Amino acid sequence: MAGAYTAAREGLSVTIVEATDRFGGTFAYSGGGGMWYPCNPVLVRAGVEDTIDDALRYYREVVGDRTPAELQDTYVRGGAALIEYLERDEHFAFKILPWPDYYSSAVGARNDGMRHIVSKAVPDERLGRFRGLVRGPLDHERLGAPQPDLLTGGRALVGRFLWAMADQPAVTAHLDTALVDLVVQGGRVVGAVVEHDGVRRVIRTRRGVLLATGGFECNDAMRAEYGVPGAARDTMGAPANHGWAHRAAIAAGAAVDLMDQAWWAPGLIHPDGRAAFALCFTGGIFVDRHGRRFANESAAYDRLGREILRAMADGSVATPFWMIYDSRAGEQPPVLATNVSFSPTEEYLARRLWVQADTLAELADQIGVPAATLEATVNRFNEFAARGDDDDFGRGREAFDRAFTGGASPLVPIDTPPYRAAAFGVSDLGTKGGLRTDADARVLDTDGVPIAGLYAAGNTMAAVSGETYPGGGNPIGASLLFSHRAALHMAGI
Repeated sequence: MAGAYTAAREGLSVTIVEATDRFGGTFAYSGGGGMWYPCNPVLVRAGVEDTIDDALRYYREVVGDRTPAELQDTYVRGGAALIEYLERDEHFAFKILPWPDYYSSAVGARNDGMRHIVSKAVPDERLGRFRGLVRGPLDHERLGAPQPDLLTGGRALVGRFLWAMADQPAVTAHLDTALVDLVVQGGRVVGAVVEHDGVRRVIRTRRGVLLATGGFECNDAMRAEYGVPGAARDTMGAPANHGWAHRAAIAAGAAVDLMDQAWWAPGLIHPDGRAAFALCFTGGIFVDRHGRRFANESAAYDRLGREILRAMADGSVATPFWMIYDSRAGEQPPVLATNVSFSPTEEYLARRLWVQADTLAELADQIGVPAATLEATVNRFNEFAARGDDDDFGRGREAFDRAFTGGASPLVPIDTPPYRAAAFGVSDLGTKGGLRTDADARVLDTDGVPIAGLYAAGNTMAAVSGETYPGGGNPIGASLLFSHRAALHMAGI
């Protein structure tokens, strides 16, 4: 959307090709829809004091040399200019949503969350010819909830891009149309083969093709090929994210990187059997198959997801693993953001995804862990909670750990029976491995040379953040910026 909008605004004709019946992809599932853009105009107007040098110092410390310094520099420096560009158009409006950086102790981290903004909501009725065509939210698609008329979160910015393009005759759009192949002539990409209702056609291009089709998280065969842990069943990715663009670009000579990586998260298992991205834990502990804690449960979700995967790799954690909590707040697990709303409690109980017992020993028997070990684990955790410090995993020592408890300690005692356990697995927000690009989002071949006429962004592009997730709004922020830069490059700007 950002690339199509920019290209149209700069005078190019644009064709948007979308494989599903709705626009927006995984971005449309984001409840916040945040963008990590240090020193952008929205923050500056609010009087936030920050520097690009501090933000870049933080980003480089977290990401390291896993990705090119030029890409990191372009991302950190480029977000502010993109917001300035968009705000010159009355279709766009943003606000601050404080969200702490995910590596709070790293040099340059912003622990007050003042590098993170979101789009303001917009009514669906403003979208003209695109009205009713924004994907999501998840409760609508997975639980059958009514689709709201007010576009919020990620849906809001998708909607604003569509609103801005609705009256532009230079923009055409095709839904239910899948990419099949790229057309290459003389080493240059000059078009794409697409398919709609079983009929294939060729769309010729003069300036370029931008591939921003998400990752390949919904393709179990491709996940297995590249060694991506987890399963398509448990991803939060949009349903057509099968890696077709990756395949087409690789066939055209593109180089790839980070293909075994994803944006990870613990996933609460719902009655449909799927583990869905969960965050904002205000209590509870995770235990392994031996009944022991194995991670900081309040860590940023990608960091926590990677700890879970490490434990799975060494055999100490299996799926499902269990969150242990008590009844001080009721039957539901202490999870503020489930992304897919809780179903009725009886559905979890009927499928034994949630279990309860009057004693920890009885609970241990129900989830298949040693009773003595679970009792010792909970007793030790309760001692940490009493003194407000976690000697084992440092829970509560970083700013993000306390972001959802009003600054209070996330070490909440487990001492109010009946005791409870909820089943968890691993979820992801999509794969992050993809096509190697330069700072203008031009796809590089295996010799590091740009493939003329081919660009990539979003989860189709190898993530600028490498094997880390520096802060909320980083995937979306990078997707928008490099799509924008691709279009500017096509327009010769």
